[in-house]
Amino acid sequence: MTAKTMKFLTILLASSGLSATIATAPAAAQTVGIDAAGRDLAVKPGDDFDAYANGGWRAKTEIPADRASTGTFLQVFEKAEKRNAELIQGAAAANPAAGTDLRKIADFYAAYMDEAAIEARGAAPLAPQFSAIATIRTRADLSRALGATLRADVDPLNATNFSTENLFGLFVAQALDDPSVNMPYLLQGGLGMPDREYYVSATPEMAELRGKYLAYIGDMLALAGVPDAQAKAQRVYDLELKIAQAHLNLTDSQDVHKANNRWSKADFSAKAPGIDWNAYFDAAQLGGQQSFIVWQPTATAGLAALVAGEPMDAWKDWMTFHAINHSAPNLPKAYVERSFAFFGTALSGTPRMRDRWKRGLGSVNAHLGDAVGKAYVARYFPAEAKADVQAMVKNILAAFDRRVEALGWMAPATKAEARRKIGTLQVGVGYPETWRNYAALDIRADDPVGNALRAEQFEYRHQIAKLGQPVDRGEWWMTPQTVNAVNLPLQNALNFPAAILEAPFYNPKADAAANYGSIGAVIGHEISHSFDNSGAEFDATGRMNNWWTAEDMAHFKAQGEALVKQYDAYQPFPGVHVNGALTLGENIADVAGLAAAYDAYRASLGGKPAPVIDGLTGDQRFFLAFAQSWRQKIREAALRAQIVGDGHAPGAYRAQTVRNLDGWYDAFNAKPGEGLYLAPADRVRIW
Repeated sequence: MTAKTMKFLTILLASSGLSATIATAPAAAQTVGIDAAGRDLAVKPGDDFDAYANGGWRAKTEIPADRASTGTFLQVFEKAEKRNAELIQGAAAANPAAGTDLRKIADFYAAYMDEAAIEARGAAPLAPQFSAIATIRTRADLSRALGATLRADVDPLNATNFSTENLFGLFVAQALDDPSVNMPYLLQGGLGMPDREYYVSATPEMAELRGKYLAYIGDMLALAGVPDAQAKAQRVYDLELKIAQAHLNLTDSQDVHKANNRWSKADFSAKAPGIDWNAYFDAAQLGGQQSFIVWQPTATAGLAALVAGEPMDAWKDWMTFHAINHSAPNLPKAYVERSFAFFGTALSGTPRMRDRWKRGLGSVNAHLGDAVGKAYVARYFPAEAKADVQAMVKNILAAFDRRVEALGWMAPATKAEARRKIGTLQVGVGYPETWRNYAALDIRADDPVGNALRAEQFEYRHQIAKLGQPVDRGEWWMTPQTVNAVNLPLQNALNFPAAILEAPFYNPKADAAANYGSIGAVIGHEISHSFDNSGAEFDATGRMNNWWTAEDMAHFKAQGEALVKQYDAYQPFPGVHVNGALTLGENIADVAGLAAAYDAYRASLGGKPAPVIDGLTGDQRFFLAFAQSWRQKIREAALRAQIVGDGHAPGAYRAQTVRNLDGWYDAFNAKPGEGLYLAPADRVRIW
């Protein structure tokens, strides 16, 4: 994950998480589906289940020099990356016909890889943006220029905060209170660093990063030949500090009740004066849109006031820097290396940049994702794999439904609505039913900067074209080659891309215990996001609607608070704790999803005892598979960044989710006095 990776609008999309391994289990363990050699048998499971399950692996594993972390997700990602290389590099070698998706893939990749031509062009590809910035004279000009840069962010891990050149970001999806219509959501943006905390936190680590960021701004301006680069860098930084101070923090941004602010077009001038909103929306191709949802209204008002009050030259410097920063991956080597030195090394602790061909694959996937995805599933995702995973999803949904039916604390009316939501959940496995049409996207083999910018504009036009059109509940928000999964509460839907349905998450030849403990827990996790602290706010139609009795909601929130306290107690560094409130939605999904997957695994045995394999019972293999799915070795800088700005707890603590399930205590004989032991009354049982 990149340093700018953020949580998506929590109530709209909730991702499975991050972590990965490069270790390979012995051949015998592949059939079993767990890495028995990766354990540390000197650790009691009841003291630290992550260390027990993964300590042996962690001791012998080195984080690759070009990565901030490693673990199971990286192992699966590298398999997908190898396949993507075969497809994308193969497209270039095949010389496909002009106008085809394969031709666009080949030309995009060729342009990115032609380093000699990129060096020869220097900063010349930025000249049109620099010229447009130079013409800004009035506040209306500035408003138009800012509107012209508005882009739609569809990365489901990066939409509560836009860390790009955009002062605002746009997300197009169903209205919170009316799932029958698509609405444009306006979101706070404008920061170069990942989150407001990087600007306002008093910790020494953040203060050091601020100094490095200021130097980075100056260096990038100087590389592009901007005069008085250091003085302008200070102006840019000072403006971003004010932008950050206007922002809502991540925890407040997650509160859906603070987000459902429907503004008419006319409201903006009254509620957020300072921007010429008519000029802004006309430039953003939204002049005819009469209604918006403003996710962070106080931030919107604060940013608009800055547009009116801060010096025009500061805004022009800010736009100049972000034009350079945004296109840095497609500029000469000096820009690429300086960008990596800050975003890769300073922010995440990664010592070495990834090879250019790997970065090229990532860029093609980011901008032509469906074109690559269509080829990916045709070659690598057989129909039998899709059918098998669909059956597993059905089993886990049934287990979740049985758990809801059996809840003693929930009133019949609330229970009926919860079960209706389960029964109408729309599940996509592998790939979407319809594919993106790239015919109108202009890709040139000699224009890497232009290719990326035109692809972003193409995506923006695709997103705003949904306004006024029927809602597509089957819309996918991840490409098939993405190693992740997602829940979409507004659509009451799940997406499980093909690339995550691979060993060790899923192996059709592996023992059922391992498959249910790994991909089964991921499936359960995504199902449970429909019932986490945000997803539970939405009914079966995807409407934000309170379908709970007051007593039931009080019980649910009390269990959530218990989970917040459980995660608040985890302390990766002295004085640095996991944020239980920020990670609550993911932690609820882990607890409830693991419980549903466990029930489904036990049901799959059909009443027969599970075999003992290599001295391990079925339940032991199930819980080990879960913990090994979240195995992670991570650099300190990256871990600190994750704690500040990521809605997922670090992998080591996700593995400890097992302490809330009675079955784990029986499987590993965890006892009072051991580090993870919770008395039965203290175990969190949300669903």
